[in-house]
Amino acid sequence: MREQRDDTIAALATAPGAGAVAIVRISGPEARAIGRALTGVDARPRYAELCTFRGAEGAAIDRGLVLYFPGPRSYTGEDVVELHGHGGRVVADALLARAYTLGARPADPGEFTLRAFLNDKLDLLQAEAVADLVASGSVAAARAALRSLDGQFSAQVAALQAGLTHLRVKIEAWLDFPEEEIRFDAGGECAAGIDALLAELGALSSAARSGAVLRDGLSIAIAGPPNAGKSSLMNRLAGYDAAIVTDIPGTTRDPLREHLTLDGLAVTVVDTAGLRESVDPVEREGLRRARVEVGRADRVLWVVDVREPLDTALAAARENVGDGPFTLLRNKIDLAPHAAEGAGASSGARVGQAGAGAPPVLAISALTGAGIDALIAHLHSVAGYNAAAPGTFSARRRHLASLDNARIRLVAARRELDGALELAAEELRGAQTALGELTGELTSDDLLGEIFAAFCIGK
Repeated sequence: MREQRDDTIAALATAPGAGAVAIVRISGPEARAIGRALTGVDARPRYAELCTFRGAEGAAIDRGLVLYFPGPRSYTGEDVVELHGHGGRVVADALLARAYTLGARPADPGEFTLRAFLNDKLDLLQAEAVADLVASGSVAAARAALRSLDGQFSAQVAALQAGLTHLRVKIEAWLDFPEEEIRFDAGGECAAGIDALLAELGALSSAARSGAVLRDGLSIAIAGPPNAGKSSLMNRLAGYDAAIVTDIPGTTRDPLREHLTLDGLAVTVVDTAGLRESVDPVEREGLRRARVEVGRADRVLWVVDVREPLDTALAAARENVGDGPFTLLRNKIDLAPHAAEGAGASSGARVGQAGAGAPPVLAISALTGAGIDALIAHLHSVAGYNAAAPGTFSARRRHLASLDNARIRLVAARRELDGALELAAEELRGAQTALGELTGELTSDDLLGEIFAAFCIGK
């Protein structure tokens, strides 16, 4: 049983700073009393009441609205009071200070949503979707988060749980009462049931992977030798002059980071220093930082001059990228279009694989934009992004891990059907446990702390 919280909390629910409106949210058993002391109004449930907010000595702080939402029909499941005043840090701070004096304490990050979870107003998937909706970087990501918040992800998990329960009842009843005439067909009905669940789980995992890409996006490092056109590519992708471009080697020193949306796919693009040997201590530090970014990126775009031999470019890329995934970009096809054609593609088209087991190779011009559409389509492909995928919902890496664990346990259960049924039953129980971690039925307090610590204070 998780610890229920029975004190009263308060926090600013709108962004700090200047704005039209500032909202102070109070939740807990003393919320209504604190609201009454602050406003002099015994607010009616779900009515906006015009009032004057007053300090301890009765002096007016601001004039605004008070709203009262009695529990359990509120966001947190507790009594909630909201004070809507004029925007600005001074007014908000004064209202919060008065609320604290009257018995509330400052809310922890995400504590309002945590209380909603603890009071069964939301499951954990829906609670995480609240943060994902706030942080969404694209329209598609916002829609996916809203689907999760509406319970679509949770409903599919619940359907899988129901199917697992049905199978466990059949197997465990047979194990507990073998002398009874209970029909059990290990090679037929239960195997077919597990196969059906695996198919449903596969579709759910596919939607979750698309949702994870929408939420997390793709981390890209642009790397390569000096003067290959890395900064020009950064500017082309950004659509503006984000990076300084000159003919002087070593112009880029510190990694330059931009958060972009490429046809719906959220990406973090890092332009790095040209990798070469240098005795300049400042440039050497830039090279060290560039290698750090290459090592942590989801995908490296290794940019070379198209006039450089393909084998030489691939060897240099492998030496610097190591085992990480990368795509070779043969840039400046506007200067030497026949060099790209000689490698097996027309100007601006994808070259494809350079050989068996080789990375993808594309021909582009960062200057003219030729091949950039093909590059963006390639990034969509490697990220597993599909904006048109039906039913995509917001998902996180922990969700993918739990779904994969459930799949492994289901496969193991099917394998044990013709052998030790006790082991099959145990694997089915393990699959249910993995799915229970998604919705929060079986979740450690440490994980809850990690999840809700990432929320903003007022949520």
